[in-house]
Amino acid sequence: MDYEKQGENFLKETNTTFKAEFLKNGLYFEDDTETRDIYLITLKKGEREYKFNFGNSIQNSIKFKIIQGYLSNDILKVFKGKNWNTKGFNTKEELGKTRTCFIGSGKYWEENKDFSEPRAYDVLSCLTSYEPGTFEDFCDNFGYEEDSRKAEKTYKAVLEEWQNLKMLYTDKDLLKLQEIQ
Repeated sequence: MDYEKQGENFLKETNTTFKAEFLKNGLYFEDDTETRDIYLITLKKGEREYKFNFGNSIQNSIKFKIIQGYLSNDILKVFKGKNWNTKGFNTKEELGKTRTCFIGSGKYWEENKDFSEPRAYDVLSCLTSYEPGTFEDFCDNFGYEEDSRKAEKTYKAVLEEWQNLKMLYTDKDLLKLQEIQ
């Protein structure tokens, strides 16, 4: 099955436009230990639209990675002092700001061959395509403890996503969304 085609077909069949705008590289999930690219996703159907943040996979994040072994601690302090990411950059412009410090000193970066921006399938396959039910149902279905604050926070986020998708799509559209796997 061509996964990309599933996402593109859904957009076409539901007259939805999809846009992914890079926001930043950072920690996305509460328990993330590595940074990832975070995008603002816009799904628009007619006059209705739903905007939300999406954390890309770590493997597909950061287009240009700094080779840490080449950077001295003094240089890393300069980066952090200017609030620059010391792990990598997503545009040549960002990279250029950094490399101006090193002209003539060697190569301090490499391109991530796995880099890709999120595509329609990547995002659509992660969306809530079923009504989550009650908090108790949610915990039972996904193995959460009902007295967990993290579970409650997750449930509220899933419920909000579901309500936004119900606003954007018809029941027939949501059935099509369920078919994306």
